[in-house]
Amino acid sequence: MSSNRRQFLKKSARGLALAGAVPLLSRHALASDLIAPGFSSLPEGDIEASNLEALPGKVGLIKRTWRPPNYETPPEYFTTDVTPNKAFFVRWHLANIPQVGADKWTLKVGGEAAATPFELTLDQLKRDFTPAEIVAVNQCSGNRARLKDVLAKAGLKKETLEIVLDGADGPVLPGTPDFVKSIPVWKALDENALIAYEMNGEPLPHWNGYPARIVVPGWTGTYWMKQVVSISAVSKPFDGFWMKSAYRIPRGKFPLIDRFISQETDVNTPITEIVVNSLITSLSAGQKIPLGSPVNVTGVAWDGGYGIARVDVSTDNGRTWNQAALGQDLGRFSFRSFIYSVTPAARGPLVVTARATNKAGSTQTTDLIFNPPGYHNNVEQRIAIDIV
Repeated sequence: MSSNRRQFLKKSARGLALAGAVPLLSRHALASDLIAPGFSSLPEGDIEASNLEALPGKVGLIKRTWRPPNYETPPEYFTTDVTPNKAFFVRWHLANIPQVGADKWTLKVGGEAAATPFELTLDQLKRDFTPAEIVAVNQCSGNRARLKDVLAKAGLKKETLEIVLDGADGPVLPGTPDFVKSIPVWKALDENALIAYEMNGEPLPHWNGYPARIVVPGWTGTYWMKQVVSISAVSKPFDGFWMKSAYRIPRGKFPLIDRFISQETDVNTPITEIVVNSLITSLSAGQKIPLGSPVNVTGVAWDGGYGIARVDVSTDNGRTWNQAALGQDLGRFSFRSFIYSVTPAARGPLVVTARATNKAGSTQTTDLIFNPPGYHNNVEQRIAIDIV
């Protein structure tokens, strides 16, 4: 490994996330993929017709919507373990996004279940709390302070049930509900939950939540509140729109371990942890490879923090499987790269499939688990190529 590569990995271990899956409402919402797992390819011409647009400080990203901003990361940026800040996806729920200056930003910490409410400036957050670092996938998710340390200063009462998070962004129309989320108090007190002010060793980009955002490793990006301005401890379930009505899945459909019990109903539950998934980054649908040349199947796998146990690859449409070699382990919340090489013996179509399994025993599915919003698509990715 080169010294430049070692230095890059050393610095990137302080980053917010290795990758981000653009919005969960999008069919493309799987770690920024443009070849969604479970689909042989995108509709013909989809990538070519996508509008690449560079936001300030960003490379050209795939524009899905402008109000609110919804931009996907091009797939070529997922050939390395760490996604550069300039290529990190952009996803907001509300269109009124202020330019927040570091000298003007304050974070209110309190709520009816906090004994000693207080406010923090950015300098105080950096100075008064011990820095913590983590590598984590942000799926629709630098130096920072642990959220539990900040909450400890607020003096949580024993009846605290949830922690409510609010950001500086707001709706354009008065009838649009403000984007406010809550997490269970036990998740907020986990040592991996953070208030981040740097990403990959640099200040957070404006489009990714400057000057500070919440990081909830292992859980989907809906909880990673950008431009966070208030943190409130409450003793009752928070009943805002984005908890009670949005980002919910049918109960019992998915093998969830981390459940949000106080927000569950008889029929549904909030989406929480990221399901096990993988993405092939080295091949594209219809790609032609000469007979006798090796087909190198490389990509990344990830899950909700239990760790990737193995990735298997099939080159006969799932009839037989071979175990891929796993790359460097940067932590249980990070991407895990994989590689498998095969030299086809005959010309013709070849279907390559990847399937990840995590250390909790969950494996990608062969069929989509239906739910109305289409969340948690972790169907095995299948890509058809041609050996010529």
